Amino acid sequence: MTLIGVAQSGYRQILAVSEGAKEDKASWTEFLRGLKERGLKGVELFVSDKCLGLVENFADFYPEAKWQRCVVHFYRNVWTAVPTGKVKEVATMLKAIHAQEDAEAAKQKARLIVEKLRAMKLAKAAEIVENGIDETLSYYSLPPEHWRCLRTNNPLERLMREIRRRTRVVGAFPTATRR
Repeated sequence: MTLIGVAQSGYRQILAVSEGAKEDKASWTEFLRGLKERGLKGVELFVSDKCLGLVENFADFYPEAKWQRCVVHFYRNVWTAVPTGKVKEVATMLKAIHAQEDAEAAKQKARLIVEKLRAMKLAKAAEIVENGIDETLSYYSLPPEHWRCLRTNNPLERLMREIRRRTRVVGAFPTATRR
């Protein structure tokens, strides 16, 4: 598990890394408890895929924080219900939701897109958008200059790819108990 923070200045910083943890509720409890004990406070938003261990747990440690589902993961979820030939068209429609000037406009755009998806005979995709769109709009509650950085967890995904690339060379690491 890895946590990246974005300060008010907009700069990202690695706050924590946990080796060998699963993404279940128990692992997230331990991870979040460690952050709290180390003094992490002022958390306004968690951005992640729909990892239930985190989603079910973060409010126990940071009740004032909101959760934002990564829009890229959400799009991919919608695309599973779309024929390959229509993915590009649906992607453009989904991106239009998150290009709106505020959350209310985004919700209105989403309603229009749900109707359009149904008209295109993509009922399952329409259902996914209708049921999940609110999870992707939490970033609108923060300053607009940070929206682009907060809609997805892509920076974290990129960091994890880099860590995997670098650790493949090493091969083996000492266990946490041997440090």
